[in-house]
Amino acid sequence: MKKYIVLVLWSCITLGATDITVAVAANVGYAIEPLIKAFHETHPNTKVNIILGSSGKLSAQIKYGAPFDIFMSANMEYPDMLYHENLTVSKPIVYARGALVVLSKKKRDYNGSIQVLEDSDIHKIAIANPKTAPYGAAAKEALVNAKLYEKLRHKLVYGESVSQTVTYITTVVDIGIIAKSSLFSPHMHHFHEAIHWVELEENLYTPIDQGMVMLKSGEGNNEVKAFYDFMLGAKAKEILKSFGYKVL
Repeated sequence: MKKYIVLVLWSCITLGATDITVAVAANVGYAIEPLIKAFHETHPNTKVNIILGSSGKLSAQIKYGAPFDIFMSANMEYPDMLYHENLTVSKPIVYARGALVVLSKKKRDYNGSIQVLEDSDIHKIAIANPKTAPYGAAAKEALVNAKLYEKLRHKLVYGESVSQTVTYITTVVDIGIIAKSSLFSPHMHHFHEAIHWVELEENLYTPIDQGMVMLKSGEGNNEVKAFYDFMLGAKAKEILKSFGYKVL
């Protein structure tokens, strides 16, 4: 039987609290604390356990029976797959649209945007694993469309998730491609646009529609439905926008 390591990032411990479990793509990890704080304004007795990881790995855990109530993916592909395998209550819905940026801890000339990756002093480039992380797949697509992938593939270093990729960029590699939302972490405020990072042209990759779905484990639970509805409401959209997402 599969065992799962559960990372509880945020919870409100209240006598008689109702527990719900939400599997969250790593790129949303920077926004999830204020989202849950806002949710608790109207549902103070609901304990929200957050399972953070790459969308591919989280969806695999769901297929193997992990007792998650809601899945907030970094794309629509994984929630759609779970829907077609009859593991969800309803069809997935888009809750946010993400964007890609090139980030370097060193100041750089970004006049050429993604072409900066060809700079002679760049030896290692970090992206999330394209096989399990949608932002990694989008980064690879951008490199292919910019006709840089074959030229630079020997320099690529793969993180298991967006958050691990950020760690690589800020510690051991020269530059990388990450989710724009990563820049809104309190630890990233010293990186500045056009100096340390630049947003990639949207025509280089397929729009990153992030999908949310209620899973069979959460069916019939009023608090699960409440959190699902909250994530589609005005307050959640306001918070997501403040973390660099586009909302529909």
